[in-house]
Amino acid sequence: MRKARLSAQPADVLRFTSSIDSDKWIFDADVNVDRAHVVMLTEEGIITAETSSLILSALSVIRAEGISALPPEEDIHAAIESKLIEMVGEDTGGRMHTGRSRNDEVATCIRMRLRDELLKMMRELIGLRQVLITHAKEHIETLIPGFTHTQHAQPTTLAHHLLAHAGALARDFDRLGGAYTRVNQSPLGAAAFAGTGFPVNRMRTCELLGFNDTIENSMDAVAARDFMIESVAAFANLMTDLSRIAAELILWSTSEFDYITIDDRYASTSSIMPQKKNPDVAELIRGKTGSVIAAATGILTIAKALPMSYNRDLQDATPHLWSAAQDTLASVRMTAGMIDTITIHEENLARQATAGFAMATELADTLVRSCGISFRTAHQIVGRLVRTGVPPSLKAIDEIAVSIANIRLSDLGLDETAVSSALDPMASVRTHTGGGPAPDDVTRVIAIFEEKLDADRVLHNRRSERVNLAMQLLDRETARYV
Repeated sequence: MRKARLSAQPADVLRFTSSIDSDKWIFDADVNVDRAHVVMLTEEGIITAETSSLILSALSVIRAEGISALPPEEDIHAAIESKLIEMVGEDTGGRMHTGRSRNDEVATCIRMRLRDELLKMMRELIGLRQVLITHAKEHIETLIPGFTHTQHAQPTTLAHHLLAHAGALARDFDRLGGAYTRVNQSPLGAAAFAGTGFPVNRMRTCELLGFNDTIENSMDAVAARDFMIESVAAFANLMTDLSRIAAELILWSTSEFDYITIDDRYASTSSIMPQKKNPDVAELIRGKTGSVIAAATGILTIAKALPMSYNRDLQDATPHLWSAAQDTLASVRMTAGMIDTITIHEENLARQATAGFAMATELADTLVRSCGISFRTAHQIVGRLVRTGVPPSLKAIDEIAVSIANIRLSDLGLDETAVSSALDPMASVRTHTGGGPAPDDVTRVIAIFEEKLDADRVLHNRRSERVNLAMQLLDRETARYV
């Protein structure tokens, strides 16, 4: 492309401007974009069927040989065109780029590859949510300590805890799905930014490549990178949720907690300390979260002040996109594997469920229900009880109530049975509905989550099938001319 307008480019400048290392992500997409464009050019009478046959046959060979067989060029698009011209001559191969620019070509390729990454990520996320729901079903009555501020708060159940993560991940799925709808729009046919004077059929290439629609404004089509920002922001949100899970797995697997044992497959050992079993996979998920957040920041910073329409700065945004997608996809898969294989130490969890006077809130609620006093008064009575360190009993509660409010709660209906029940963690759990850990309520929430998961699975299958059918159509239409 340089030879008519520009002199030769020094090797160090070529290395600096080259995107070929990151372009390996879009090699298959680029060939498919070329095929769809050539089929459309042929159908519209812009190139002949004979020319189309030679180009499409050569593209099949290029695809089979792979990116490693391409000549050195500054980007994948130029490398494929250069290889094509080498195979069929410039008079034939040089016609492939008719009515097209690298600007709309690369935007289309990125969207296609990102679409595939989103579909894979959503599939893995469905699997992770299923793992959480399956294990929740098995632990509806498994007591665990609940925390706020990393301090013992109230007892809950493992099912309730797992479903909290499942709920967050369901919203992550929705965010990825929202990004998908805006990624899956075709820029092809916009050319450099002002469209083309050739009678190209944008809806035909849109159909052949499996896009839902075209981007109507040609300048917006080549300049827009908001779809990348939205996608990586969704990755960062998902990774933040995965990092919270990872942090808990790390903490819970320590000797101090001893709530769980992480499977050996997701751990490593020390090079010097033979006894060590390190939660490396969970730690790496926690670490990669920072990398994905950095990628989102990188793309935002690159795109924040660019004038319309295409600028070469955007080339540096795509490596951030691919690294973020790769890290997030792997992290979802690793998280599912870790959760599905952990060993739960139920006795330790149950024993710790009432540590740190975790039944204090239930005791205060019992004083309100049994005696009709205000919650704030009950809060002061139980707070004083905790502060003094006296074992909770009807006598101790009465003494504190007299000193604080000049009332004897035993005279207002409180008895030893009510106190004893308030200190029973499972009895407390059974009263906490409204999305809480009560077994019946957890069972209700599981049914809702499973219904949503089934609907998401159907939606994902429909999206994947639409893309697969488009690729099959492209293969058939290509075969007509080869």
